[in-house]
Amino acid sequence: MNKITYREALNQAMAEEMSRDENVFLMGEEVAEYNGAYKVSQGLLEKFGSKRVIDTPITELGFAGLGVGAAMTGLRPVIEFMTWNFAMLALDQIVNAAAKMKYMSGGQYSVPMVFRGAGGSAARVGAQHSQSLENWMANIPGLKVVMPSNPADAKGLLKASIRDNDTVIFIENEINYGDVGAVPEGEYIIPLGKADIKRAGTDVTIVAHSRMTGFALEAAKQLAEQGIEAEVVDPRTIRPLDIDTIVGSVAKTNCAVVVEEGWRFAGIGAEISACIMERAFDDLDAPVIRVTGKDVPMPYAANLELMALPSVGDIVEAARVASGRA
Repeated sequence: MNKITYREALNQAMAEEMSRDENVFLMGEEVAEYNGAYKVSQGLLEKFGSKRVIDTPITELGFAGLGVGAAMTGLRPVIEFMTWNFAMLALDQIVNAAAKMKYMSGGQYSVPMVFRGAGGSAARVGAQHSQSLENWMANIPGLKVVMPSNPADAKGLLKASIRDNDTVIFIENEINYGDVGAVPEGEYIIPLGKADIKRAGTDVTIVAHSRMTGFALEAAKQLAEQGIEAEVVDPRTIRPLDIDTIVGSVAKTNCAVVVEEGWRFAGIGAEISACIMERAFDDLDAPVIRVTGKDVPMPYAANLELMALPSVGDIVEAARVASGRA
């Protein structure tokens, strides 16, 4: 185990997979000469050369399409979007080409590639750069959606994503890039579609992904001081969703809180809540409670930004209500 940052774990995963398989290459804006907008690709150009670490113009639709074509011919592209907000410009290639190609070709073409980059809110970057779009991606058959919450998961899940034979949407969180954690060296793979219980508990299940997992763990600490033992479940993969682990936790605690940074309407929390209702209704002693971002564009002012995002206090309050301890 080495203690490294989230960004270093991603870098390590890409370097190991590029060394392992010459068909893996990285392409995107500023990934080469500038070492990545968030320095995730630091040193990869020097190590692997300009044919495998490729700077692109500011044309998300264009280089996403190049990646799809490369994947169809047997390569394994890792396409970096500077942020997932910019990926909206490439939705035609992601949704209508990458996601559908295997189906439309009757299985003759696979598109084994990873679209990755920063998602969610950052810090005072305004309404157009602070969006959680994982529910958009997860709605599309043919796409897998992965959202690691810590450095070890970032490495293990990215390596698994690069090796996957389907298209993977890999959404990081800009605020998490500097987080430090213990990460296994060398071969370390986390299977896609397997949730992780980050903290065991008996009184309430808190389901949270990406940055919100850290918020949920802090809330669990505060709840423990109040005599409430919360179990924190991190799905890690939004699609496929490991509903069995979530339902198993709810069967133990008999109540659930689902947390997400994104907007409430038609969000990931709504899907997870529906799954809990369908699979664990008889185990519930109270309705599932959702904690989400406010239904507004992200404000620029720091104080308003805090008001728009879920907080640890929001999660604590929801858990108290769900467990009947309010």
